[in-house]
Amino acid sequence: MADMRAFRDEVSRWAAGGPGDTASDLAVQLGLRTAVLLEGPSDLAAVEALAARRGRDLAAEGVCVVPMGGAMSVGRYAGLLGPPGLGLHLRGLCDEGEQRFYDRGLERARAPHRGFFVCAADLEDELIRALGTARVEEIIRAEGDSRAWQTFQRQPAQLGRPRHQQLRRFLGTKKGRKIRYGSLLVETLDPGQVPAPLDDLLASL
Repeated sequence: MADMRAFRDEVSRWAAGGPGDTASDLAVQLGLRTAVLLEGPSDLAAVEALAARRGRDLAAEGVCVVPMGGAMSVGRYAGLLGPPGLGLHLRGLCDEGEQRFYDRGLERARAPHRGFFVCAADLEDELIRALGTARVEEIIRAEGDSRAWQTFQRQPAQLGRPRHQQLRRFLGTKKGRKIRYGSLLVETLDPGQVPAPLDDLLASL
């Protein structure tokens, strides 16, 4: 039975230079109509968490969320999945600082720029601002990461930095932490707190 994880794995192999036949076959079997291009797995965790909160089954809707492993891969993935390749509709999130890569990549793939929503710094930044630093620290304590957070704050490079920036950096300091908190922060949001880029992305699917 085909599933989205198998499709994502095949797309990754295809993007790395492998054949695309299996990915193409899986896209048909899964009834895919849209691919959501994201920079990494923490963005994937956040998007899937919000979809679940809203009672949406993206796979059943023919939507596959694809982490690309970095913004500079967008041209490659857009070419494989968009108009020149599988012909899927493309959506995604983009960090403001990486927007130039998206613009060039989508232009090369002859893919529309609409449907790509820009985060001010990155999605973690958007989520921290939406929740507020005090609430994010409460989540860190509830997850048992207080000691690691306190140790991190005492590092010379962090002294005097705004709490918001400290938290954003902390989430990326340990393998898997950003992915775990990508889901946790989204699950904690009140309905009216969802950052606009993430909210607009889900609404566009």
